[in-house]
Amino acid sequence: MNKESKNTPHEADFVFGKKNYIVMAIGIAVIALGFILMAGGGSDDPNVFNPDIYNFRRIRLAPTVVLIGFGIEVYAILLNPNKKKKE
Repeated sequence: MNKESKNTPHEADFVFGKKNYIVMAIGIAVIALGFILMAGGGSDDPNVFNPDIYNFRRIRLAPTVVLIGFGIEVYAILLNPNKKKKE
């Protein structure tokens, strides 16, 4: 080994590339949006039933958005940042 190679700092090897982290951040934002869409619909009085808890947004849309966010996360993990574009 060279003495110079011991003193020279090497680049940190990250598991994912910059593109992976960007796609992961988008996935986390989509998941957060899904949970925000799921929130609410409660009643101030526990003796009164509020049917808004079963509306389309909370039952269909929000879980679908969360699942799409998880799909984006899986794509971000499997994305190869070193793959070259075909021209």
